[in-house]
Amino acid sequence: MSLRPWREIARPHKDVLEGTFKQSEFAADISQVANGTAPEEYQDAEKFFSRTFITEGMRLLLLSVAQRLAGHGGDPVIQLQTAFGGGKTHTMLAVLHLASRKTSTDKLEGIPPILDEAGISELPTANVAVLDGINLSVSSGKNHGSVTTNTLWGEMAWQLAKEDGYALVEANDKDGTAPSKDALVQLLSKASPCVVLIDELQKFFSELQQGKKLNAGTFESNLKFVQALTEALKVVPDAILLASLPESETEVGDTFGQKVLVALEKHFGRVESVWKPVATEEAFEIVRRRLFEYAGDRAKVEGISRQFSDFYRNNADRFPVETQSNEYYERLCSSYPIHPEVFDRLYEDWSNLDKFQRTRGVLQYMAVIIHRLWNDNNQDALIMPGSLPLDDSLVRNKSIHYLPQGWEPVIESEVDGPRATTTSIDSDSRFGKYQTAHRTMRTIFLGSAPAAKGQVVKGIEVERILLGSVSPEQTVGVFEDVLKRLRDRLHYLYSDTDRFWLDTKPNLRKEMESRKTNVEQQALYSLLRQRVQKIFGSRHIFAGIHVFTPSNDVPDDYGTGPRLVVLAPEHSFTRTDGSQAIKAAEAILKMRGEQPRQKQNRLIFMVPDGDVVSRLKDAGKTYLAWREIVSDIDEGRLNLDLFQAKLAKKNTESAEKSLSQVVRETYKWLLCPMQYSPTDQTIDWENISVASNAPNLIQEIENKLREEEWIVPEWSPVHLKNLLSQWYLKDGVKDINALKVFQDTCHYLYLPRLVNDQVFKNTITQGLDSEDFFAFASGKDGDRYLGFAFGRSHIVQLDEASLLIDVDEAEAYRERTKPAPQPAPEPTEPSGGSGGESPEPSAPIPTPSPVEPEPIKTKVKTNFYGTVNLNATSAKMEFSDIVDEVLEQFTLKTGVNVKISVEIEAQYAEGFDEALQRAVKENCNVLRFGNAEFEE
Repeated sequence: MSLRPWREIARPHKDVLEGTFKQSEFAADISQVANGTAPEEYQDAEKFFSRTFITEGMRLLLLSVAQRLAGHGGDPVIQLQTAFGGGKTHTMLAVLHLASRKTSTDKLEGIPPILDEAGISELPTANVAVLDGINLSVSSGKNHGSVTTNTLWGEMAWQLAKEDGYALVEANDKDGTAPSKDALVQLLSKASPCVVLIDELQKFFSELQQGKKLNAGTFESNLKFVQALTEALKVVPDAILLASLPESETEVGDTFGQKVLVALEKHFGRVESVWKPVATEEAFEIVRRRLFEYAGDRAKVEGISRQFSDFYRNNADRFPVETQSNEYYERLCSSYPIHPEVFDRLYEDWSNLDKFQRTRGVLQYMAVIIHRLWNDNNQDALIMPGSLPLDDSLVRNKSIHYLPQGWEPVIESEVDGPRATTTSIDSDSRFGKYQTAHRTMRTIFLGSAPAAKGQVVKGIEVERILLGSVSPEQTVGVFEDVLKRLRDRLHYLYSDTDRFWLDTKPNLRKEMESRKTNVEQQALYSLLRQRVQKIFGSRHIFAGIHVFTPSNDVPDDYGTGPRLVVLAPEHSFTRTDGSQAIKAAEAILKMRGEQPRQKQNRLIFMVPDGDVVSRLKDAGKTYLAWREIVSDIDEGRLNLDLFQAKLAKKNTESAEKSLSQVVRETYKWLLCPMQYSPTDQTIDWENISVASNAPNLIQEIENKLREEEWIVPEWSPVHLKNLLSQWYLKDGVKDINALKVFQDTCHYLYLPRLVNDQVFKNTITQGLDSEDFFAFASGKDGDRYLGFAFGRSHIVQLDEASLLIDVDEAEAYRERTKPAPQPAPEPTEPSGGSGGESPEPSAPIPTPSPVEPEPIKTKVKTNFYGTVNLNATSAKMEFSDIVDEVLEQFTLKTGVNVKISVEIEAQYAEGFDEALQRAVKENCNVLRFGNAEFEE
């Protein structure tokens, strides 16, 4: 079920639609109504009640007034005291229309049920006196033809009973003294049933001066009048007084005004009945009834409200807890077509601002918003905080009217309008469909602007931002994503944990962006090199990982494993265009500095993704800028408040995390050089991407290299046999140097790339267990193979003498060197005599005793000495080979004592400086060198 726009269901009043309303008309003036000069909506009782929502407090008050006027009880004095704009004057107007009876009560919407409850069939017409503290002057009287009234009591008497009433207090009115209680009782009795309405009484009293007599009397005489009047009203059963007093300090004014309020509260407090103020839920209906001629068909309203309610429940983890209850569904229905969050923000936040009237201010504000939305053909299902058309000058001016200076440029640059950053962000199709950035920032403005200063817990929670921005059929995640984009780009938007707020003071992002443009390329390059190096860790199969390393610094050796060369960001790669990366990789692959590279098959390359490189550089500059700001704060070069300093450090940490993530996203491509034959000199580059979210990058790289067979950690003897047959043992060649074969695998791209020489040794060792692959010899002396092994285990050492031998040659050699078999002795035939006699036994042939050969005495070799010269640039790796291949032969044998000494000789014609000498001596001392001296 699709959501229908609010404009298709509800219809505003004509003056709201056409924009012909006057802001002043939302401020009810009781004096104008009493004089008959008010706008029709206030002057005409029937229209007034048709647009008035009778709240629970107003119902109880009107019930008491009706009972009092009918002589059925009721309160004699009612004090109306609420916050600024709380509906005091509007309530007095309701009493005025009810008491004056210029329109039949059956035509006044909401009144008949009240009269029925009071048990009144016919309400009597009452005399009404309206005393408006703003319109009455303390220094000049009010002219009524032949009579001029000077005081409150004179004006009250004239309005209640004209000349007859005024005559009762005439003397007191002229000399400014308060009439007695009896005189007032007499006046009220003459005018009863009657109603006295005193509005803005505190303002009138504030014009009086203690001890000084004015035309309206003294301060003390007016207080005495109030006391006498409240006492007199208790005596007259069908007379009632309603008086309004302010609650907020804004209305009270200075210290004297505060003193006046305390005095009036004391006198009214004896007999008054305090009116129950308007509840927030009732305010919904007050505003809705005044602004909308027709709020919509109940079934349609419930259908829209149900969709919103279900949407909030289906995404319970994204919205406030209160939205999960059925009560919130009822709130949606009762406030339609305005979202409850609009009312909550206006009544809870904006009503705390000075001069913002609780009901009147909301009415004025919402009237201009609805007028603009209607003319703009707004298609929202509800009028939400995200719907506010802050790009409209009238709406914007009304929005900032109650706020401190400085908000207009904030709205124009970052919230709403053609030049606002939100317009740029919403140009992205992902955000533009729902105007995501605009709706989000409007919601943040409404929820945070009135409380940005001096608030202990700043900002509006993310769940409330979503509540004010997202409608059913929209994706919540898109709004969450745009919040991150806004946080990273806006200059007046602050965030802390899950709260966001706007302020007129720019955040540190502007300072950061200024510094970001001044980041030196060398500093950025050094940072990125460090961060890229960090992602690989320390344990891996590579002989070295060379990050942003020039070709002459990438060793050209056999090493203990292949080398991973990581190219700088400017050498990027994409599937559609990898020319930059391949060109840079080929330069390193072919040359080491100015010399041709020999061991080409030891290099594999990792290159940056061209689509992410710009983000990488930006993330690096951002981190450096934040780090510099924090450094300046710590060093006292930048003076910020505690919150901003804390925020700067938090942003630095966030920028560092973001940089680490972008580094992983950038370095995702592995490039491997290939050749398919020794005659084809063309280098083919194969590529594969590595998952950027893999928990262990180096392990992921190794897995990919194994999967693609770009490195060979284990090699089968049959593959070695095939390689020997294809390239070496052919055309009459019977054997080949084993070390050369391994070294060739390091040189040539068409041969397999073994992890290290141990893989080659293991393959030979495994192959020697069988007679199917090859034979091995430690050396050759003429036609004789030394240390010949074929079909049996043998310890394999790779050196200049070791050989791999063709199977046929091995078999032939074994046959040639097989010892000749010893001939068996011929049997002797016995001699026989004639005549059948047995021959005489022959004499036994003596068997010579075997002669034991004398043992050859050889000298036992009990000592070994060896020296070797190491290349200074690759000594670490070469020494590792010496430990593996030589030292282990001794250390693995029990009882062998091994001593190792290292001799270092360094010469420098220009002489070593003091710093280097000091560093070397200190390090030699720590490493327990026996002797370490510099000489001339």
